[in-house]
Amino acid sequence: MKKKLLSVVLTLSLAASYAGTALAAETEADAYSAEVVNIAIQPSAAFVPLYYAKESGWIEDALSDYGVEVVWNEFESGPPMNESLASGSSDIGVVGDVPIVSAVAAGQDNVMIALTCDAPLSYNLLVSPDSEIESVEDLKGKKIATVVGSTAHNLVNKLLGSAGLTMQDVELINISAGDVETVLVNGEVDAAAIWEPTVTRLADKGTAKIIATGEDCGLLGVNGMVARKEFVDENPLIARVVAEQFQKGIEALEDPDEEIYAKVAEDLTLEPEQLEAVSSKFDY
Repeated sequence: MKKKLLSVVLTLSLAASYAGTALAAETEADAYSAEVVNIAIQPSAAFVPLYYAKESGWIEDALSDYGVEVVWNEFESGPPMNESLASGSSDIGVVGDVPIVSAVAAGQDNVMIALTCDAPLSYNLLVSPDSEIESVEDLKGKKIATVVGSTAHNLVNKLLGSAGLTMQDVELINISAGDVETVLVNGEVDAAAIWEPTVTRLADKGTAKIIATGEDCGLLGVNGMVARKEFVDENPLIARVVAEQFQKGIEALEDPDEEIYAKVAEDLTLEPEQLEAVSSKFDY
């Protein structure tokens, strides 16, 4: 198992190195061939800089001179984004560390262009407000919902381990990211692991309370920008433009345009002040 994990980590490292080389095309004429770039995005706070770039129209503007159309594909979580990349429906996107590793381990031909953020505080274990569960130790024999194959899934594993428990001590329920509130409110599960902005939305509504975060168990909570290797091979200019505009979005968040910021907050179903609080948990 350790050898396999090491192999995956090395593969990711080599992929990141490869992507950096591929993005340095010799001539602009050789740097792209696609007429469309399909960007995978999800209403997760890890994507705030990308949403800022999207709402600003920066990627479209930067690629318009090359006649490249930008198509945005929205997903609820990383696993379906991986499926979209594998099928060629998406070309590039930002994905959490567990989906990145899972894709490589499954033989998916992706390359990592850049690390985009780390945010262990953004991954939380939630229970209903009236729950008697007060700590991870209380989860033995309980039902825990999460998106299987996501970084939140890893959060559950690491939190249980920190409390001397294993996955065999609980019943894991696979859900979509949008079902967290429903399963908690209806009492279908005892706890749920999820990421921002769902955490803040539910906590502020009073429909959930936080009992643990990624910082409590050493979760890295890393996200990365990945792309199909074939796409980067043939379109390094496009991949570079997307990465550059993501970086521009990071820089813009230091003093954001109020109108654009409000649109980004709306994309994540947040109020601007909530978005500010959520973003403070991220090291972009």
